[in-house]
Amino acid sequence: MSKFILFGLLAWLTGSPLMALVVLVVVYYVIDRRFIGLFPSITAPFKRSARLRELKRHLRTHIHDTAAKLETARLLIQKKRYAEAEQYLRQALPIMEDSAEVWYELGLCRLKQGDLTEGEDRIRQALALNPRVAYGEPYLRLAEAVAGNEPEKAAACLREFRELNSSSCEAYYRLGQIYTRLGKQAEAKEAYRETVDVYRSLPKYKRRSERRFALLAALRR
Repeated sequence: MSKFILFGLLAWLTGSPLMALVVLVVVYYVIDRRFIGLFPSITAPFKRSARLRELKRHLRTHIHDTAAKLETARLLIQKKRYAEAEQYLRQALPIMEDSAEVWYELGLCRLKQGDLTEGEDRIRQALALNPRVAYGEPYLRLAEAVAGNEPEKAAACLREFRELNSSSCEAYYRLGQIYTRLGKQAEAKEAYRETVDVYRSLPKYKRRSERRFALLAALRR
């Protein structure tokens, strides 16, 4: 009811229901970005694109700059341009063969392009070099990739991730999704409950990044 009252007040103040709706959306967006974190940042994609253009200009004249290639690849991964990111990672790989991060990111690019076999091989290679690479995130991404065809394997990956990162709400939430897919409703409900419990135990500075999964878990409960 309060939302309708607020909308009516804004429509009266602006003289336009459409303008009132725009103002209301902006207000909700600002509140979400400040306190909740469900909506993505509006400015982040523009900043990434600007940095990416800068790096590509730099690499045209500094073709052996491995650090710039890695940063370029990571920005491309954030933009979901996995095939292009893979090209930069493969250029950096001869210099970074001992880097678990590079092997993981290469594996992620293969997974996202549908090559589950090579993707998993590269990720396992990264984990062999460093079982805690990217705070265990490789287990999470591998679980997402195989969940459709191999839900039991996905659940095992998520349990490994949870052991490495017991304070991750996303791990418990994803585990709940996998159990739901397996038809294990009791286990799914317990995973969602644990998601909320983990969130409540987190320090304030950590809660913002985990809030989205806690809210989704609370809704699924």
